[in-house]
Amino acid sequence: MNQKLDTKIVSKHWTSLLGVLLVLAAAITLFRYSIDQGWLTDTLKIGIGLLSGAGIALGGFGWTLKQRGAIAGEIGIGLGTSILYATFSFAGIYYGLWTPMTVLLGMTAVTALLVLYSLRNDSRLLMNIALAGALLSPLMMRPETDQVFTLFLYLLIVNAAFFALSIYKKWTELRVVAFFGSWTLYAVYFVSFNPSMEGWWSRPIRYAVAAFLFYLVGFLIASWRNNRCFDGWNLYLSLANGVGFGCWALLIWDGDVPVGFTLSAIGLLYAAAGAIVYRMSGRVLAYAASHGGGGLLLLLIALAQFGNGLEAKPLINTYIWIGVACIAIAMGRIKGWAAAEGAGLLVWFAVGIYWFAVTWDTPRGDWFGAYIPFLNGGALAWILLAAMGFYFSARWAAGPLDSDTNRILSHLFAILSHAVVGGLLTLQLINVFDIYAPNAGHSSVQLALSVSWGIYALLLSLWGAYRKQGLFRWFGSIVLVLVAIKAIFLDLSGEAGLYKAGVLLALGGIAFLVSWVNGKWGGTSSEQEPAPAVPEVPEAPAAIQKELS
Repeated sequence: MNQKLDTKIVSKHWTSLLGVLLVLAAAITLFRYSIDQGWLTDTLKIGIGLLSGAGIALGGFGWTLKQRGAIAGEIGIGLGTSILYATFSFAGIYYGLWTPMTVLLGMTAVTALLVLYSLRNDSRLLMNIALAGALLSPLMMRPETDQVFTLFLYLLIVNAAFFALSIYKKWTELRVVAFFGSWTLYAVYFVSFNPSMEGWWSRPIRYAVAAFLFYLVGFLIASWRNNRCFDGWNLYLSLANGVGFGCWALLIWDGDVPVGFTLSAIGLLYAAAGAIVYRMSGRVLAYAASHGGGGLLLLLIALAQFGNGLEAKPLINTYIWIGVACIAIAMGRIKGWAAAEGAGLLVWFAVGIYWFAVTWDTPRGDWFGAYIPFLNGGALAWILLAAMGFYFSARWAAGPLDSDTNRILSHLFAILSHAVVGGLLTLQLINVFDIYAPNAGHSSVQLALSVSWGIYALLLSLWGAYRKQGLFRWFGSIVLVLVAIKAIFLDLSGEAGLYKAGVLLALGGIAFLVSWVNGKWGGTSSEQEPAPAVPEVPEAPAAIQKELS
């Protein structure tokens, strides 16, 4: 009831809040004008500020005691506190007259008294006035010298106190105003001082990281304390916090830190926050979905950035996305998430198409300083893709769908995996010619490929016969026919007759072997249609049987 009543009071007396801000702005303007005119010494200005601020605050406090919490008294306390905050800004931020420790102690004392009074009397309007004054003072009283560390301590006390009170009392507007006001001050002082951004850990990025982490944790705690309600302003401001920090980080770290590192750091933190909320609530809430999903998306975008500028970037990307697919599949198997396994499958398929497109211009990735077929980075990428495809084939062979659908999907993944193996053989053989026979003609390379594909067709037929799967025998036969057409019509032009004859004889021998394999084991396929059942002949009636006998 008190919370609803205080909300109505704030709505009713917002003009009082505006009036306090205008009076404070006039006082700050007078301060600055007196500086320009040289009317008063700095020490005298500070004394006037402390005395007037404390006097108005004490007067307001006395009025509340007489009138039992009168609004006018709270407005007086808020105005006096705002003048004290302005004095601290003048002494510690505008001019470095006070050390950062002095400002820290003064801010802590005034803010602690303010929070204690507000807790005791549920003074929501007072806290709104004080917060607005605390943020307005350094905004209007921008110094000519760099006192940013003092400003950082100043804002730290303001945010810690007002944020904690907003969580405890569920006064949402305090953390909303503190969030926007602090980031606004950061932007104003950044533009005013144009600070040095050299190095990866400069002062601007340190302050930005501190603010980002503070608000990320603060909004998470606020959601937890609010009956585990992870939505509303806490959700929106937490997402805005990440977007704002990301923009500042990319601006400050321009060229000093890779973009992928920045996105990875933010993505990991948000994914962790989403996982924490999911564990605490046991449900996929908007907070968990937005932070977890957004964090994973940032991680995926960051992964795509790694290797920029390197000649081997396609190979690096392939390894990274294969790893992503493996993680998704593992999570799907462990947690029973079909969607995760499906995502891993889609990633595998996309990476396979990508690798087929870029592999021809990608460095081989030699491991030992010399090219060894099947023992290099490019070959490993092919092998991993093929292994994952065969895993999918085995997985779908006993999948959750009906047997016919499972068999079709299993065969589809097996065929795609064999196509990957064919790509592996092709590229490794081309590399062998490039390294060890660079003077061999194009036709020689193509003929060698034809022979290797013919051998692979024979192996497919043998595999189909061994597993009693007619599909692979047919697949091997189709590959062999295509190889024969390629060899006869495309590969043999311009080659010596003896070489042509040798290749044709080799392919012919392979064809005879495939025929022998299909003839010897082709009738035992487990996938043949079952033989039609022989209809049973009905028995004759007993009377007829007796007569026949």
